[in-house]
Amino acid sequence: MVDKPEISSMTGFARSSGANSVQTWTWEAKSVNGKGLDIRCRLPQGMDEFDLVVRGRTSEMFTRGTVSLHLLIDDASSSPKYQVNRKLLNQLVELAGELSVTTEGWEAPRLDGLFAVKGVIEPLEEKLNDEEISARNIEIDQCLEDLLKSLRAARLEEGGRISITLLKQLEKISTLKESAESVAAAQPAAIKEKIMAQMAELLDAVHGPTEERLAQEAALLMTKADVREELDRLNSHLAAASALLTEGGVIGRKLDFLCQELNRETNTICSKAQDIELSNIGLELKAVIEQFREQVQNIE
Repeated sequence: MVDKPEISSMTGFARSSGANSVQTWTWEAKSVNGKGLDIRCRLPQGMDEFDLVVRGRTSEMFTRGTVSLHLLIDDASSSPKYQVNRKLLNQLVELAGELSVTTEGWEAPRLDGLFAVKGVIEPLEEKLNDEEISARNIEIDQCLEDLLKSLRAARLEEGGRISITLLKQLEKISTLKESAESVAAAQPAAIKEKIMAQMAELLDAVHGPTEERLAQEAALLMTKADVREELDRLNSHLAAASALLTEGGVIGRKLDFLCQELNRETNTICSKAQDIELSNIGLELKAVIEQFREQVQNIE
């Protein structure tokens, strides 16, 4: 049985570390929203060969989001080690001997004074041979794999929370749509009653319009106020959005398109509304759809 694809957010953070006897290393990854997949990689000097590896692995695992990855490598020892630059020290001792012979009153420098000269004492860098570098890089590569899996898990966890919010918002939109349908169903009778009252007044006037003309105007007004098509399309878009959330996977762009369609139908309903109740429902629909769209922006 194949598991249903989950919904992934585009936001997340992960860290993965490792060490050998000489060095420690830490991978960090941060992911935020993006229209496409934008991979940004910072590597230590001399580790450029990992750039293509990082980009390849990341693009295999993610399809959208701005993903920033950083590798930091440090010495494993907590206390720094130093060595004496004997070549420079010998040169200084030799020069001091020459000056003591040729210069009157010259006092030979003490050892601590020579050690204070820049470059005589220098940090000791433990260097890895080619075999050790190869072994270290294999471990760093495994850490990268762990990092991307952790980032994927973080994005899925956030996506799960967002999907719950989206489903609740869809339920609210559906409830408001049903309220709009109830109000819209009563509109023809209300419009007819209003027009009949106006017709009675106009027909009593000296130069009132003919009944035929009034009937034409009434039909035109009721046609303009009819929102049944918009409500039907709204219902269809809601069903499509619900199906996508149930289906899972990479659905962010599809949901974003449906948000535009939901908003378009709601705008039309608001423009056609002939009473304050339907107008208020339309405005509330627009507010909830906007909240839904804001959450959808986080979906991969």
